[in-house]
Amino acid sequence: MRDEFEQDIIAALPSLRRFALSLCRNGDIADDLVQTTVERAIASRDRYDTSTRVEPWLFRILRNAWIDMSRRKLTRGVEIDVTDTPEAAVVDGARTIEAVLMLQKTDEALATLPADQREIIVLVCFEELSYAEAAEVLGIPKGTVMSRLARARTALAERLGIK
Repeated sequence: MRDEFEQDIIAALPSLRRFALSLCRNGDIADDLVQTTVERAIASRDRYDTSTRVEPWLFRILRNAWIDMSRRKLTRGVEIDVTDTPEAAVVDGARTIEAVLMLQKTDEALATLPADQREIIVLVCFEELSYAEAAEVLGIPKGTVMSRLARARTALAERLGIK
């Protein structure tokens, strides 16, 4: 029988994968990051404070794993994923087409943001973490989260031609 800690980790897997994808932009690497996160979380279970939500703790582990992976990647040289092709979207009507195009445009604009702005947008706007939780994940003050998020939203709006 699974305990509450394991159930919380399982429930957080979709959010972890989305965050991993936002960092690395590659499904295979995102899956590896999520797996590494779960392994590290289970190994460090005794260091988890049960009075807090598990998601921010897991996001922090994932982000640290991404940083570790990025540093290792620098010594390996260029890698090319030949299987990375856009999937064909099934569309039904003009609204669906417009929504798909806007989503693609937003995803492309999000990818052009600096990493610190992209991380904060994903954590607060997509994963719905509070400012305090995002600050904990990123290891920065809450005020920095707020100002970085404001700059990120402005930059994203400009790239989308909204502002």
